[in-house]
Amino acid sequence: MWAELLCGLVIYRLFRRFFYDDDIFEVETNDTDSKFLVAGRIEKLYGGKVYMGLRIPDSDTGSRQNIDMVLVTKGEVVVIGVKNYSGFVRTDADGSWICIGEKERLTEKHPDPVAETKRQVGILESYFEQRGVELPIGYVSCRVVLSNPNCRIINSEDFPPEVVPFDQSITLKPETKSVFSGWIKDAFRGGKKEMQDGINQKLHFILSTAPMWDRLELKENKNLLGEFLEFKGKQEDVQALRHIKRSKVSRLVIQKSTMFSLGRSKLQVLYSARDYRSEGASGSEWKEVTVKSSTEVLFQPQNSTKIRKFKLSSIISMSLSA
Repeated sequence: MWAELLCGLVIYRLFRRFFYDDDIFEVETNDTDSKFLVAGRIEKLYGGKVYMGLRIPDSDTGSRQNIDMVLVTKGEVVVIGVKNYSGFVRTDADGSWICIGEKERLTEKHPDPVAETKRQVGILESYFEQRGVELPIGYVSCRVVLSNPNCRIINSEDFPPEVVPFDQSITLKPETKSVFSGWIKDAFRGGKKEMQDGINQKLHFILSTAPMWDRLELKENKNLLGEFLEFKGKQEDVQALRHIKRSKVSRLVIQKSTMFSLGRSKLQVLYSARDYRSEGASGSEWKEVTVKSSTEVLFQPQNSTKIRKFKLSSIISMSLSA
């Protein structure tokens, strides 16, 4: 019996190494995936555009401030912090949040995420102003969404109104007034519609060209934010991918594989030229290159010091920040 189990384990590891990159099984993307779920629901409900993984320059500290996501509608900009806390959550006397695990009863202390998100509002407003858009006071607001279904708030009256618990976030409707009533308001009341549309277009352009984390969309329904470093593989494959760099390319998509000798396969990689004038690229700007499926992407996830390796066969798409 033990011999059969050992043999099965060996076969499984060989199968996994041949068809997949090990890191796709090891990497944890729960936090990132929860953010993508929140972003998708908000866009569907409110019809705006969500920009994720922003790294906005902070003039006070001389560094970049990580912002989970920013929602832009025709009447408002909302900075959204997403927290994947689990267990029971309460506020402490100094404003910090205390998380107590449901099973392990481990206690973790976190800085006040509402205060953190409000500070990000000021940084974003300054960034807009630096890029030529000065918004009315109150046009940029904030919310903190608790995305984990295993998160329970203790004494909800102790939390500010900007906090949206998980049970409320999944039942939101566009007409809901108790939670997001302030999200859709006309900050330019009495102004011309053309002026509102012009401001909205500028905001979209600024955020679409702002620094942000690179994004990997992986198989197994995983998403990852971080920084693309380089390609690794056979010299001819790396040479074929030499044009894919952030200064020239905004996005690449992995197409179906084609078989060649020895049962190995090659992948078609489509990539779009970066257009600094607008977001995205037209179909005519997509180019194609074919490389071995064993070619790897070296990627460093956000908030991690470990560099991960992913085979192109494990990747659906990759977006690169300017």
